[in-house]
Amino acid sequence: MNFPLIMLIALVVTGAIWLFEIYALKPRRAAGAKEPLLVEYSKSFFPVILVVFLLRSFLVEPFKIPSGSMMPTLLVGDFILVNKYAYGIRLPVVNKKIIEISQPKNGDVMVFRYPEDPSLDYIKRVVGTPGDKISYRNKQLSINGKPLKIESLGGYSYVKSGLNFVTANLYREQLGEHNHQTLAQPDAPTVRLGDVRQFSNHENCAYNDEGFTCTVPQGYYFMMGDNRDDSNDSRYWGFVPDRNIVGKAFTIWWNFDDLKRIGKSID
Repeated sequence: MNFPLIMLIALVVTGAIWLFEIYALKPRRAAGAKEPLLVEYSKSFFPVILVVFLLRSFLVEPFKIPSGSMMPTLLVGDFILVNKYAYGIRLPVVNKKIIEISQPKNGDVMVFRYPEDPSLDYIKRVVGTPGDKISYRNKQLSINGKPLKIESLGGYSYVKSGLNFVTANLYREQLGEHNHQTLAQPDAPTVRLGDVRQFSNHENCAYNDEGFTCTVPQGYYFMMGDNRDDSNDSRYWGFVPDRNIVGKAFTIWWNFDDLKRIGKSID
């Protein structure tokens, strides 16, 4: 569902009705006559829709985390806020950038439109910016030939959908300015070769049983989930174009199951 488009249509319709009331209906209405119900509703809803539309389009937008691909950073059921202007001001609906502010950096947690279906919003961590050479072999991520610094923090267990119990290793990883935690299942393959699609710029990548190496094209980004062995990410469907960027996730504002997560910043 294209919610911004729905809001834009609602904004235009209620605004048009309000203007029609001001310039066409009101001058012809008898003194003391009641406004039509449609006009009354339009006048009430237009300011509310306008404020929400502007906030969601240019400042912050709320999202709910539907999967465990970003565990342990983000949990299923987390409600997060996304900064819509961190990477530039974009026109709503068409998502065209009109003002440049900054570029995504390695380690940022970013919401973007899924390249295979732009009607879906995905959230992953930026692990490759334009020109970077990304390598992920034997569960070790390297950028431009330099392995990232990782620290083992022990074990981590969780329950997936379908009541599947998963045991993984928990690590602390330093990526750019971000110090965050990741998960890796020791018995899972580094990359599921059978799930790799023929995506755009696929020739920039090389896959084998140990993992992959990719060079990020200009204007694109490489994304991975923190739950490395339970994430559908750039390893399988390719690079994210700049035009698909939605914004930078920065805080958790609600979680019905764990109130202690409220207000937690996203690193």
